[in-house]
Amino acid sequence: MEAVAERVTSGKGRQLLQAILTARRAERVLDLKAARAAALDLLARKAWSRRDLTARLRRRGAPADVVGAVVSELESRGYLDDAQFARRWVETRAGSRRLGPARLRSELRARGVDAELAEAAIREAFGRESEASLALAAGRKRLPVLEKRDPGRAPVRLSDYLLRRGYPGGVVAQVVRTLCKLGDAGPE
Repeated sequence: MEAVAERVTSGKGRQLLQAILTARRAERVLDLKAARAAALDLLARKAWSRRDLTARLRRRGAPADVVGAVVSELESRGYLDDAQFARRWVETRAGSRRLGPARLRSELRARGVDAELAEAAIREAFGRESEASLALAAGRKRLPVLEKRDPGRAPVRLSDYLLRRGYPGGVVAQVVRTLCKLGDAGPE
């Protein structure tokens, strides 16, 4: 509808469309109670970072002051916690997708998580298991597929794969040397 309003050139038509759009926006504005209900509904489905939840509520039509009040209330009650969000995010993504610290750091930054909270979550997750062992497991799982496609390019593709997953270059080089030298593509 807004795109149509931009294309209408006549003065009266444009004014009418702008009035309709303004009225629709006013109808969509969430009050405090509706914004709180929307936030709780979103949090019931999955964990959210402070910035993501704020953006979602703003998109749903809640004014900035209402969003600020709702987010502050949810944080004070313990329903919204960026540190807990970061820990869960890192656990899930490092475990299921075998992502490395650099990629996780980047993803958390994109979600608005404070750098210190992101670092703490990454240190906690990778403290239990070394980056090298996680990269080795990811490499062992991926190498057979790469060797089937093009055995000659498998080391390069494995290196690219692990680097995209966020593992440091030194760790990637070590894993590629280990797996490609030994031809170890066995089970995890």
